[in-house]
Amino acid sequence: MLTPSSEAVYERLAQRLAQTPSGFPRTSSGVELKLLARMFTPEQAALACAMHLKLESIEDIAARAKLDVQSTRSLLKAMLKRGLVRVGRREGSAAFALLPFIVGSYEEALPYLDREMAELFEAMVQESRGAGMLSHTPSIQRVLPVEESIHAEIEVQPYEKVSALLSGARSFGVRECICRKQKALIGQGCEHERMNCINFAPVEGAFANLPHVQPITREDAMRILKQSEEEGLVHCVYNQQQDIYYICNCCVCCCGIMRGLVEFGQHHALARSDFLCIVDPEACTGCEACVERCHFGALSVPEDVCSVDAERCMGCGLCVSACPSEAMRLERRPDLEHAVPPQALGEWMAQRAEARGVSLDRLL
Repeated sequence: MLTPSSEAVYERLAQRLAQTPSGFPRTSSGVELKLLARMFTPEQAALACAMHLKLESIEDIAARAKLDVQSTRSLLKAMLKRGLVRVGRREGSAAFALLPFIVGSYEEALPYLDREMAELFEAMVQESRGAGMLSHTPSIQRVLPVEESIHAEIEVQPYEKVSALLSGARSFGVRECICRKQKALIGQGCEHERMNCINFAPVEGAFANLPHVQPITREDAMRILKQSEEEGLVHCVYNQQQDIYYICNCCVCCCGIMRGLVEFGQHHALARSDFLCIVDPEACTGCEACVERCHFGALSVPEDVCSVDAERCMGCGLCVSACPSEAMRLERRPDLEHAVPPQALGEWMAQRAEARGVSLDRLL
């Protein structure tokens, strides 16, 4: 429960998160502060307000927060267990950095997400309609096309292929989809598989000690991704070319980002792939199997032949794999519509901060 004194620190934390490139929704009701209070203790929230998005030594963080080093170390260790910060090495010692809300601390709340938190998150999303997180470019996530939907003669960049993203990984894990868990907790769950969010890393044993991530093999990961395609789920990844370590398999009924696009009309919520569905009118039978498959309302069959709304098509390729007459294919969009993702996280953050009108000076 928020008190006047604790409300002030959560307000400061909300402002801090809102100034990150990813952003954070703000509402007139203040429901987001109640959600933060379920994630951070007041002491952790105060320390988070003094942290940067880059890795820093415990000593530097303690000095900025005006705390002693031992207290700061204890707080950071507790925050790490809650998935509120990330840890790495800097000059041979442990270093910590603040995680953004999405993709970040919210996803890491998976082990302790309960009905109350799920209801608070839903209230925040409904009131904000995703503004503050989903209303600017570059989008947080982008669509990854089904590889088999693209003609073999078309050149595909490594960052556009599931197989290429996984090729350099040495460890793999699967976790429960937090979006489907959240919706299920509020009584609005769907029938889609929940244990299908794929994590991967370039080092061995990366998921051995994470209780909410089940280590799997490369073959398991490919099988889950194939099953997700057959189930009609959209592959989504972080919207950059390098250092991608997860593939979500999303549905519009639960995914917060896809809901932002379809339910709330936030057109920058999700970046489409660089491909467009093309229909062969001679082969199309007008069966509408593709229409049922499309999450984005891009397909219709007005006169016994499928018609594609190019503005709505996200280039996922699920319609192609569902077409019984093989009348559909993905082709690369024209050059004028070509949108190359930022190279790496730093470039994404810089572009996103500029688009949102926020400064990275006090965050990096």
